[in-house]
Amino acid sequence: MIPNGIKSGQLQARNLPDREGSPVPLRGLLAGARRKETALLGLAERLVLAESPSDEKAAVDACGALAASHAAALGGRVKVHKQREFGDVIEARFGPRTAKDQRVLLLGHLDTVWPTGTLKTMPCRIIDGRLWGPGTLDMKAGVAMAFTAIELLTEVGLLNREIVLLLNSDEEIGSQVSRPITERIAATCGAVYVLEPAQGLAYKTARKGTGNWRIDVKGVAAHAGVDFEKGASALRELARVIGTVSDWTGLKRGLTVSVGTAGGGTKTNVISAEAWCEVDVRIARKSDGSRIARKFAALKAIDPRCTLIVNGGVNRPPMERTPGTVRLYRKAQAFAADLGFALDEAATGGASDGNFTSALGIPTLDGMGAVGEGAHARHESVFLEHLAPRTAMLAAMLAG
Repeated sequence: MIPNGIKSGQLQARNLPDREGSPVPLRGLLAGARRKETALLGLAERLVLAESPSDEKAAVDACGALAASHAAALGGRVKVHKQREFGDVIEARFGPRTAKDQRVLLLGHLDTVWPTGTLKTMPCRIIDGRLWGPGTLDMKAGVAMAFTAIELLTEVGLLNREIVLLLNSDEEIGSQVSRPITERIAATCGAVYVLEPAQGLAYKTARKGTGNWRIDVKGVAAHAGVDFEKGASALRELARVIGTVSDWTGLKRGLTVSVGTAGGGTKTNVISAEAWCEVDVRIARKSDGSRIARKFAALKAIDPRCTLIVNGGVNRPPMERTPGTVRLYRKAQAFAADLGFALDEAATGGASDGNFTSALGIPTLDGMGAVGEGAHARHESVFLEHLAPRTAMLAAMLAG
């Protein structure tokens, strides 16, 4: 099944001649990508078979060791950023050392949302024109595409600037340890290409920022029949709070505030002394982050006998559509046209590590990985027909 809006074969690039005067041999890159497709799939499968849930350091490190070994075999200068609780972060540099404005960061991650053992019921396999399995789309196929693109450039003598491939270990759980590494390396680069899955067929030029808050309510317990008036219901206060924060949503601004989980109370005949909720916030504008944070900090209980304890904050700033990112997209769009297909841009409510680099003011283009569907779902899969054209595109962007 192909997703809505995507026709089978839509991204099968035609063998068009290279644009006159183009410094990048697009036709040759496409032919090379098609020739290497079997090897690309083999690497993607090996990465998928190395299950790597974010919260299992040993598993993530095993997958990281596989990636580091492959990077070294391609001539990469590999550095392992050791971590205690989370998986180690893998950094590999390719090509000659170049000035900041020429250096490119290829940004990805090796951790997945899938627990060890998922392969037993969700096997990695190639069938019906797809690569199936946990982590295929998000984002081990994208990592394999990056290695293949670098290999292509090496073979045709176009690896003429420094490419830094950074593979993080905790992206799916907030990038607690990898964020400072990402930001430090990104600050030394002129552009960032993120290997997250495409949005349909489009590259991503904007992403919402994310925030999470937890609100705990302390009330006064009492017997619901005998001492009703002596109690102060934490659940009732929580209901008021939920209504208040939900009303902060502003769809025209791209701001959403959603209470995802809540609970409280002990027995039906007891006035609840405790209640809580967890809130997801999405922001399209950086300025909304501080504004929402102030609103949460100012929350007060209506019933003076209740107290609120509010914790949380914005953990990923938004990736806004900047002129620098648009320039990268226009360049990719021109390459795509020369390869014979249209490349759209898209914005998404989900966040990635590209949010961090964009917030630093570095042009960041996202969604440059695989095309497929079902990220984080049982039908997670990659469409094989798009692998070669997308890999050739990635190589062309890296070549400049």
